[in-house]
Amino acid sequence: MSDSHLVLDAPGRAEIKVKGSRFVAEALPVDAISAAEDALQAIRKREYDATHHCSAWRIDPEGREFRWSDDGEPSNSAGQPIFRQIEGRELFGTIVVVTRYYGGTKLGTGGLIRAYGEAASMALDAARIREVIPRTRLTMRFAYEDTSPAMHLISQFDTVVTDTRYSNDTEIDVDVRNRDVEAFRAAFVEALSGRGSIEQA
Repeated sequence: MSDSHLVLDAPGRAEIKVKGSRFVAEALPVDAISAAEDALQAIRKREYDATHHCSAWRIDPEGREFRWSDDGEPSNSAGQPIFRQIEGRELFGTIVVVTRYYGGTKLGTGGLIRAYGEAASMALDAARIREVIPRTRLTMRFAYEDTSPAMHLISQFDTVVTDTRYSNDTEIDVDVRNRDVEAFRAAFVEALSGRGSIEQA
């Protein structure tokens, strides 16, 4: 199982028309439930004359912070198909709001499911997505003569060096993937034969 996850990095927007009804979909990056609620309310206020504002969001990678709303449409005809588009792309930190302007022709439950799902899908396709890799910052301290094995160790892992300081000893702050922290610590001790120190920054 990967320790990384995908989030929206920039919003996306799309619009479709089905039998006279307009479906305007917006996919937005959010980092908390409160941000998702604020985004929904902002769209409601801006598109105040619309018939429905159906939505779905998924916030955290553990999957606990998610919700969908049909906003007056028949049960599970709007929010759930929107959510399935988010879930199908394995996205987190995402809200999609699909605003409907009713065009006078009823679409039926199947038609609504297709319309809301398609609009959400197009908005997500238009958004920019990025990968998030959870990391832990460690500080390595070692003598100058241990520079070579220390740098070789860094190159053996997926790491990001964030700072290097020189005094009596060398100190390097390095961001290590969460899944690799204990292995990196053990490899540091082995590479330097117990010299130096490594601790969480």
